[in-house]
Amino acid sequence: MIDRIHDELEQIRAAGLWRSLRRIEGAVDTWVTVDGTRALLLCSNNYLGLANHPALAEAAARAAREYGVGAGASRLVSGSLPLHAELEARLAAFKGTEAALLFPTGYHANIGAITALVGRGDAIFSDALNHASIIDGCRLAGAAVHVYPHRDTVALARALASTDARRRLIVTDSIFSMDGDHAPLREICALAETHDAMVMVDEAHATGVFGATGAGLVEALGLHGRVTVQMGTLGKALGCAGAFVAARRDVVDVLVNRARSFIYTTALAPPLVAAAAALDVVAREPERRTRLLRRSADLRARLTALGLRVPSGEGPIVPVIVGDSEEAMRWSRTLLEHGVFVQAIRPPTVPRGTARLRVTVMATHDDADLAHAAKAFAALRPVADAL
Repeated sequence: MIDRIHDELEQIRAAGLWRSLRRIEGAVDTWVTVDGTRALLLCSNNYLGLANHPALAEAAARAAREYGVGAGASRLVSGSLPLHAELEARLAAFKGTEAALLFPTGYHANIGAITALVGRGDAIFSDALNHASIIDGCRLAGAAVHVYPHRDTVALARALASTDARRRLIVTDSIFSMDGDHAPLREICALAETHDAMVMVDEAHATGVFGATGAGLVEALGLHGRVTVQMGTLGKALGCAGAFVAARRDVVDVLVNRARSFIYTTALAPPLVAAAAALDVVAREPERRTRLLRRSADLRARLTALGLRVPSGEGPIVPVIVGDSEEAMRWSRTLLEHGVFVQAIRPPTVPRGTARLRVTVMATHDDADLAHAAKAFAALRPVADAL
């Protein structure tokens, strides 16, 4: 058995898909030390630069002193604290829903919501580029799963029309994590209404970034009341950790009673709940979102001008398509040598032949940082031209 494990690891290496942990020293800021090398951080989901914000750190410290560092049990045993209920009420108001429910991670939230809402005899319709947590939730649900081509609402309409399932759930990222493009949510909601389907939207990469108040793409497109379930994370633009599902009260009640990833896990730690004071910063500093989107557009334009393969789009996720997995790793190493930390993303995270550098911008990056990034990427041009 051990020999088989060794063989499998060798196959991973040979395919250029080996993964290892990189040590980051200090706080997650615009510049970090990576395995001893000082570098500009361009692969974090800390979009608004809040992960080391003093207000969040102080709120977390106060909660630790008052409540301790752990909740001690699941929410349905003895781990449900006033902090949890207060944050859930605030998140529901933020997302424009009746209720919300906290989960330890976005992975827990997606798996819990999907498996609680549909099962055998039901049908799920999932975008081909949805996040792994959605894919795993679909598999665990036991429902019939229809994967439609990325953003293809014509194919989605055909699939919806062909099913006689008891319940139908359309699930999609709003901002796709590896491509940074948007789901056609207006069209999806219209199809759901035509075919009596529920809509679940993963707003992990939109929460805090898009919308008049930063509530996400659902808010930006005015789709409140038309989306059944919104999932959002606290660990990306909001700078801390944890996740939540926002929906009607009866939907949240179903999750409390049926979502195994909520029922059978320890409640979110008090310091992390309190650190969602990030919502206060998002509310009083809308300029962070404005600056983030402006800086993202600037870097996208700089990289495009270098002749790199950068898909069109807006927002802080700026993929640079390489193609070959080994080549993407080589580009990543070259960039680090030039003081820029960007990870190579390879299959199975992205489709075969589309390995890339997933570049992400933070609101706290300044013009000098972007100029430094462009200079480092310029060192890749001879390599890129050869592909």
